[in-house]
Amino acid sequence: MSFNPTDHNLRFVGKKNALNYLSAELVAKTYNDRWLFKDVSLGISQGEKLALVGNNGVGKSTLLKILTGEIQPDAGSVSVRQGIRMGYLTQQPVIDENLTVKDVLFSDTNEIAKVVKEYEDCIHHPETSGDRMQAVLEKMEELNAWDYENKVHEVIEKLGVPDIDKKFGELSGGQKKRIFLAQLLLLEPDLIIMDEPTNHLDLSAIEWLENYLSGQNITLIMVTHDRYFLDNVVTEIVELDRGQLFRYKGKYAYFLEKKAAREELLKIEVTKARNLLKKELEWMRRQPKARGTKAKYRIEAYHELEKKASQNLKKDKLELEIKEARQGGKIMEVEHISKKYGEMKIVDDFSYVFKKNDRIGVVGKNGIGKSTFLDMLTGKTKPDKGFVQPGVTTKFGYFKQESVGLNPANRIIEEVKEIAEFITLSDGSQVSASKFLDIFLFPPEKQYNYISKLSGGEKKRLQLLKLLVTNPNFLILDEPTNDFDIDTLNVLEDFLEKFSGCLLLVSHDRYFMDHLVDQLFVFEGDGKIRLFNGNYSDYRSWLEENELQKTATPLLKEVPPPVKLPVADAKRKPSFKEKQEYEKLQGEIAELEKKKEVLTQSFANGSTDHQQIQKWSQEILELTKTIEEKTNRWLELAEHM
Repeated sequence: MSFNPTDHNLRFVGKKNALNYLSAELVAKTYNDRWLFKDVSLGISQGEKLALVGNNGVGKSTLLKILTGEIQPDAGSVSVRQGIRMGYLTQQPVIDENLTVKDVLFSDTNEIAKVVKEYEDCIHHPETSGDRMQAVLEKMEELNAWDYENKVHEVIEKLGVPDIDKKFGELSGGQKKRIFLAQLLLLEPDLIIMDEPTNHLDLSAIEWLENYLSGQNITLIMVTHDRYFLDNVVTEIVELDRGQLFRYKGKYAYFLEKKAAREELLKIEVTKARNLLKKELEWMRRQPKARGTKAKYRIEAYHELEKKASQNLKKDKLELEIKEARQGGKIMEVEHISKKYGEMKIVDDFSYVFKKNDRIGVVGKNGIGKSTFLDMLTGKTKPDKGFVQPGVTTKFGYFKQESVGLNPANRIIEEVKEIAEFITLSDGSQVSASKFLDIFLFPPEKQYNYISKLSGGEKKRLQLLKLLVTNPNFLILDEPTNDFDIDTLNVLEDFLEKFSGCLLLVSHDRYFMDHLVDQLFVFEGDGKIRLFNGNYSDYRSWLEENELQKTATPLLKEVPPPVKLPVADAKRKPSFKEKQEYEKLQGEIAELEKKKEVLTQSFANGSTDHQQIQKWSQEILELTKTIEEKTNRWLELAEHM
């Protein structure tokens, strides 16, 4: 298998040809002296969309890296059809931090992408000379690059890609992930391989990506725990379990049904094998040492039987059983709170009285201020106006996106014992810190590992454990689904359904959100928060109905007859110079609005640099003033047009 690395984290091979795109034959890989998987085979053909699922740590990401050639298998081979272009989105791409966003997005090996990159550079820099702009426009026409330019704008807008002149090293982890995703889509590979593509995307971006991947002739292999994404995009689910691959054609519910049937059948087969093994073991013991070839077939059958009977049917499953602190009559009151960063409004005059058993989802675009809002509720950030008053018995459990509060120098057991030596479960019984860690899938042999050595999923699990040990009765969860496998998400979902305290949830996992909340705080921008009764799917349906009504309303209205103006009142014709100014102003206003949006996004992403915040604030004020002046002049000229 040969790969030519290009464009940082994407790999391509030659030119597109035909049907069977990729084949993996009898692939095996070990990790820490144990087999992740052995003798697994997988093939994908044109138009197929496969989702690879399985518990954390079974080797899903490792298998993807073997398919792309990033790492080599210990046994077996992978072949890619001659001429197939392959694009790979990793969880942690590596890139030169000094490159700009546009350098990452546009490939210099693609002539159309190259001229679009230059065109984008021109329109983002108003001081560009007329000669250069003219030359670029002629090149765009010559290569018929306008369709590609439209796609560039759609992808950049929908995925929330920041200013293309920004240095890559200045971006957050989430922004970098969105840029790599945009890069992959713009290069239009024949086969796309993705590892958790929905992490770091907001809900609107996920829905756009879902439509993009399902509505086009795209061939795809991806690892994802997003259950709506599974249902709406993929044609087959491939499960990696106990070192083997199992393929299921159909939706997520069908996969669960067939998986349960397969596991039940496996239990029956292993039980039979164990019963038969007892008889065969007696026969083996009775045989003389020098058997010759007399019963060779039976001896071989015995070893096969022994292998089947020795399968471990026990599956580690997270158990969430925890005592909740008693909750009084008053939960929390939020009175007319407001928060601004510079001129950007995060929250504007918001009030709400939390009630017992409130189950509220928080939705809105990335960078709009959801995390700042949660920090205000928990007292980590103070509002500029208004107040937040929790009840005397309210005990917060705040789960943040980052694995905060974990000391990397601590061992796992030390981290938990710092809170409590014994933990009270929901039935009132107490267990030791070590036993509680075992319940959370940290067995005794792993409890003395350093936290710095844990995977992302393990750190998230430990973070959740630390939160629940404190017996909270008001849970605030900010993106809790990242890095958890589907089985763990199902357990967490079951626990939260039974949780009798208040729940406030920020999540890009629509399935998770729909099953747990019955109200929404919708961040609409400019500090406005709408209270919506219903879950996320209800909200989407409401939005669609509103859009339909908006488009239908003008058709129902009677069109009034045109009013003829007296000749004396007729407007004078605009001059040629005014027409030129009018057209130029439209482009200038749009460009200024873009700049303002980029600065506003920078505000939302946060910065600890006070001088930088001051600078952004001043720039936004100046841009707002200039936009207002140019808009007034444009309206004045429009009167004459």
